[in-house]
Amino acid sequence: MASWNSIPLEITYEVLGWAAFISWSISFYPQVILNFRRKSVVGLNFDFVVLNLTKHSSYLIYNATLYFSSAVQKQYFEKYGLGQMIPVAANDVAFSIHAVLLTAITLYQIAIYERGNQKVSKISIGIVAAVWLGAAVCVFLALPSHSWLWLISIFNSIQVFMTIIKYIPQAVMNFLRKSTDGFSIGNILLDFSGGVANYAQMAVQSIDQGSWVNFYGNIGKTLLSLISIFFDLLFMGQHYVLYRGKRAVITPKIISQESSEPLVKSSDDPVLENEKEEGKNIYLEH
Repeated sequence: MASWNSIPLEITYEVLGWAAFISWSISFYPQVILNFRRKSVVGLNFDFVVLNLTKHSSYLIYNATLYFSSAVQKQYFEKYGLGQMIPVAANDVAFSIHAVLLTAITLYQIAIYERGNQKVSKISIGIVAAVWLGAAVCVFLALPSHSWLWLISIFNSIQVFMTIIKYIPQAVMNFLRKSTDGFSIGNILLDFSGGVANYAQMAVQSIDQGSWVNFYGNIGKTLLSLISIFFDLLFMGQHYVLYRGKRAVITPKIISQESSEPLVKSSDDPVLENEKEEGKNIYLEH
């Protein structure tokens, strides 16, 4: 296993890594706090949360296995060379654990708070089911030959795929509602900071080693940063430019009726129905 050639670069690497961890970890809290204060999850797309849980779960499997398993590390060195460094740091594992827990808490909030007539689409449920079924098949394929590096690369690919699609439902929902009301921009700003710090961390390691294997040896981490940054910029554009100061108008419903509605809907449309009742339209608290 390779060692660092420059102590200053090593320190910079650690600082950037933990900066990314802190930014990404804190990024979950603005939405959780906003949901708690409003006692409502209206405006937060449920598909985004469901897909996000699968994304972070698969990323945790990849990070923890590559970081802790000597067998997987041996296969990694055999493929990329003994002079390379493992592309997963302690902060990556810590972040993944924290992300799974906070996403699960957000799902719990969706179950207990006012949600209007928003539901989880069957498309998202089908995607999640297909992904985990495919992962289970890959586990059985890897067992005979002990192809553990190949197996965790599958989970890494899953997290990349989920990262690509998880933002789409929320972005479309914001577009159709012409509002980001109910969706915390604090989450996006912190996520953007974490993505930049994560990408910079990988660049520092590559500069020290004089090799770019760090990028294509962990393509999932590379794409994670780039995709996150792209969608963060999109959400910032929606919040600060396109729909600045706009709040979604909804019809108040009896809370007992809302909470009794199933979370899974038969339609793919994630958008709230804006049924107008004269004199009863209200604005959600931002």
